[in-house]
Amino acid sequence: MENVLRPLLVVGGSLVITLAVGWLVDLLLRRADARHHETPLWGLLRLCRPPLQVVLCTALLSTSYTQIRLDLVRDHRTGIGRALALVLIAASAWLVIRIAATIVESSYARYASASRDAARVRRVRTQVTLIQRVVTAVVATVAVAAMLLTFPAMRTVGTSMLASAGVVGIVAGVAAQSTLGNLFAGFQIAFGDMVRIGDTVVVDGEWGTVEEVTLTFLTVRTWDERRITMPVSYFTSRPFENWSRGGIQMTGTVYFQLDHSAPLPAMREQMREILRGCSAWDGRDWSLAVTDTTPTTIEVRAVVTAKDADDIWTVRCAVREQLIAWLRDNHPYALPRVATAAAVPPPGVSLPEPAAAEAAAEADRAADREPAPRTGRG
Repeated sequence: MENVLRPLLVVGGSLVITLAVGWLVDLLLRRADARHHETPLWGLLRLCRPPLQVVLCTALLSTSYTQIRLDLVRDHRTGIGRALALVLIAASAWLVIRIAATIVESSYARYASASRDAARVRRVRTQVTLIQRVVTAVVATVAVAAMLLTFPAMRTVGTSMLASAGVVGIVAGVAAQSTLGNLFAGFQIAFGDMVRIGDTVVVDGEWGTVEEVTLTFLTVRTWDERRITMPVSYFTSRPFENWSRGGIQMTGTVYFQLDHSAPLPAMREQMREILRGCSAWDGRDWSLAVTDTTPTTIEVRAVVTAKDADDIWTVRCAVREQLIAWLRDNHPYALPRVATAAAVPPPGVSLPEPAAAEAAAEADRAADREPAPRTGRG
């Protein structure tokens, strides 16, 4: 009877204690979250409940499984202990990663709600994202190393490898030169404030928004929903356009090719009315001026402003579409035309009279119809 009750007490007691502690911790976190609405820390800490329960249950089983007096347990005591140790190490790493992610997300959320500088918020977001990835990589590496060291054979291998650590380090450095370069480039981007998540950039002729920054690569989401993935070393070794650097406000231009008779004062009044009805225009500035001329047309440039790259695109399209429609409906003569009238002669030169010109043309046509004279004997 004891051989049956003792395993049930050990396993069942561990599970009951684990569930009770998990419920109590979750209750305390919910009450703390209800009291402190200014920070999401307590609500985010509730996500740590699963790894905490796994750690607690594994720790209880590791300290009490030796009390089970069964032949199966006694025969495999070493294997069971090692398996529980591996689970405990993995669960502890999981818990540490969850806690670190919770602290990082909570700090970023509080900073984002308190700061009104969107550029600085994006910079902090990029930095905390990379910090979180570094912490995850370090904890995972340490956990894997600790799990390997639980095997006696791996301890021997590790001791023998220490003697050749210098050679291995040199070989690894040469082999992973590109990876290490991207890794340090990621830190340079994050803390050098070169590019941030949410920035509008132009790379290789593609316009898009930085969507993700990792330790080795960066993802740009283009305007047509494509994703361009490139190594972070690209942004430290090549020039690129960052439209959000120093602020996200934008100035855009719209060009028109019009006739020389285009009513510019009326166009300015109409452009003012168009901008007043455009919600994407931020009201900072606008202008309309002639910037170039050709023998047949003039180039008119309209300048508009907006709060970011998306709105500047909307304002430019609205101004272009509505001004062209207004010219077409009210001033069609202002649109480019191809001249087909007779040319004006230079001073002192007169063109032939219509009758004389018609007679000369008729004589030319008759000469073309007359057959050539025949020579020689017929």
